[in-house]
Amino acid sequence: MHDNREIEKLRPHRNFLNPDIPYHFLHEQEPGTGDALQRVNTIFLTGKECAFKCLMCDLWKNTLNGPTPPGAIIKQIDYALAKLPEADVIKLYNNGNFFDKKAIPTADYPGIIERLKPYSRVIVENHPKLCDEACLEFKDNLNGTLEIAMGLETIHPAVLPKLNKQMTAEDFSKAARFLRSNGIDVRAFILLNPPYLTDKAENIKWVHNTVQFAFDCGVQCCSIIPTRPGNGVMELLYQQGYYVPPSLDTLEEVFENALALNGGRVFVDTWDIAFLAHCSLCFEARKNRLEAMNLNQQIYPRITCSCNPDHA
Repeated sequence: MHDNREIEKLRPHRNFLNPDIPYHFLHEQEPGTGDALQRVNTIFLTGKECAFKCLMCDLWKNTLNGPTPPGAIIKQIDYALAKLPEADVIKLYNNGNFFDKKAIPTADYPGIIERLKPYSRVIVENHPKLCDEACLEFKDNLNGTLEIAMGLETIHPAVLPKLNKQMTAEDFSKAARFLRSNGIDVRAFILLNPPYLTDKAENIKWVHNTVQFAFDCGVQCCSIIPTRPGNGVMELLYQQGYYVPPSLDTLEEVFENALALNGGRVFVDTWDIAFLAHCSLCFEARKNRLEAMNLNQQIYPRITCSCNPDHA
C-alpha cells in the first residue's frame, strides 16, 4: 500500500502553468444519450491538484501548487471559448473535483454558469464523496443538463482499496444513485489494467464486471481508460511486477464486451495510446477502428494484420 507521501515522493516535476489559461482545449464529436452525434467543446482547466492522490493518476502534472485563484477559471473559459467553435456540449475537466471549493471557487459559479448558457449539456468531473447539495444547486442554475463524471476505476475487492482512492464501490453506487435521483446524469471512468491486477484474463473479466456494475448503478456512459505509466509510482510498481501495461488486443476485447452489454454508451480513451502499439503496420488502423466504434457505438470487424493471425 502506498500513501500520499510515498506517491508524492516518487513524482517527476509538474508542468509550469499559467492560472489564467487552460492547459488544453479541443473540439470533438460524441454520441449523445439518443445516439445522435453531438459537438463537444472540452476545456482542460488549470487549477488546484485533486485532494485524492490516486495511485495511478498522472493528472497532477497539469495542476497548480495551491488553491485556484478566484476569477482564474472564468478567464480560462473565456480564453478557450474565444478559440473554439459552437458546440452542443461542454466538458469542464479540472484534473480533480469540480465541487472542491479550493479547485473551483464558489464565487466563480455565477460567471461560469453565465458562460455555459449556450450548451444543452455540461459535463464536469467529481469524486463520489464530494457529490452533495452543491451539485444540485449548480444543476438548478444551468440552462442545460448536468452530467458528472466519476472515477469508479474497478470493483475488484482487493484492488480498489490499494488505489488510494479513498472510496468503496458502495460509495460510488450511493453517489450515482443520489445524482440520478436528482436529475443529474452520470458517467464512469473505468481502468483497464489497474495496478495489482496483472493477469490478462482477470483484467478482461473485471472491466466487464465493473462496466456492468456501473450500468446497474444508473450510469449512462462508461469510459474505459488504459492505465499508463508516467507518474513515478507506476514505474516502481512495474519494476516490482505489480503493474502490467495493457495490450491493444485487450483494449479491443473489453470495448467489444462492454458494447455488447447494451447497458448504455461506452467509449475507450484513445488519447496517447501509442504506448500500446507493438506493430507499426496496423496500429493506426486499429486506433481508427476504436474511434469509429466510439462515434457509432457499434462493433466493427477486427483489423487483420500479420502480427495477429488470429484475427485474419
